Amino acid sequence: MNVNEHTSGDIDTHGGGERPPCTGLTPDALPEVQKPVLAENSQTGVSTRNALSGTEEAASDGVNVIPNKIIKRKPKDVPHWYALRVTYGREKRAYDYLIGKHVEAYYPTIKTVKEVDGKRKSVEESRLPNIFFARGTEEEIKSFVYDNVNLPYLRFYYRHFHEGARVTREPLIVPDYQIESLKIICASEAEDIILELSNVRKFEQGQTVRIIDGAFKGVVGKVARYQGQQRVAVIIDGLFTVATAYIPTAFLEKNEENT
Repeated sequence: MNVNEHTSGDIDTHGGGERPPCTGLTPDALPEVQKPVLAENSQTGVSTRNALSGTEEAASDGVNVIPNKIIKRKPKDVPHWYALRVTYGREKRAYDYLIGKHVEAYYPTIKTVKEVDGKRKSVEESRLPNIFFARGTEEEIKSFVYDNVNLPYLRFYYRHFHEGARVTREPLIVPDYQIESLKIICASEAEDIILELSNVRKFEQGQTVRIIDGAFKGVVGKVARYQGQQRVAVIIDGLFTVATAYIPTAFLEKNEENT
């Protein structure tokens, strides 16, 4: 039976309407930084490197209203997950440094087979070249981002907001449930995972669901048909989209909490 036949009236896998306006996202990068290119065939085989587990996301404190846009501001003294960028593929070095300083961090990796000195070897590489995540207060993470002695290659990703003629920015915060979902997807043995260096419109318009069974149980994301199959995707706003392999509708339930 095909995916459409499995799809119930309660789960919208198609989406519709125009793409909503979104805020810009750029890294606070050094001049030599190049836009990261995700490794091809990143969906085949995976090992995930991470430290500790996330806690419940802290509540928002205050709301700034912009015409046609509401931006929730997070207090700087509350721990969050931040997306971090490095130059020249030094994400593991930065990750190891932060772990050594007892900072909670997450570094998604993938196992691939390469020929080294004429022999085929299994090697572990970054699943998201030049990107990893760290959890702490904004000031705590800033102390590492601005450490130009030990970590001169480490930067925040920033979101930019237009407030009239003025442009403001703040470090990109990744919600706890998205990090936990990303960990589940990257730790699975599924070979049909999709990784896109952009927001995928179909998923942006999809309904928010939770996967309640199977290899991806616990993932919360947007459901849509993509590349011929029903999948659930985690969209790290403006940075990348990672989608599960095929998910039957029976494994899905609506999730209003993270809509």
